[in-house]
Amino acid sequence: MRQGEIWVNNLKAGILTEDETGYHFQYLQEYLAKEKSLPVSLTLPMQQDSFHSENLFPFFDGLIPEGWLLDVVHNNWKINPRDRMGLLLTTCRNCIGNISVRSI
Repeated sequence: MRQGEIWVNNLKAGILTEDETGYHFQYLQEYLAKEKSLPVSLTLPMQQDSFHSENLFPFFDGLIPEGWLLDVVHNNWKINPRDRMGLLLTTCRNCIGNISVRSI
């Protein structure tokens, strides 16, 4: 099982988990209680219930580098391009925009 913290505007918003059943995303209660909290994406609206998908959620998959940058990641860190969670945890700590992913 691998996990990553999902941060929005430098606030820890939730936990993304990969296990044998797929992927799960859960907002933190403290984040939901904050007045200025924003959803991670429109496809992952703020709610107490966990989200589940057999494949990595498209929003998170879209944060992963593509093309020549993916080749650089593959060659330097030896991460298989099909290991989407590994790529997300390795490359998305400082994404463009307000989202970041930090390995737990």
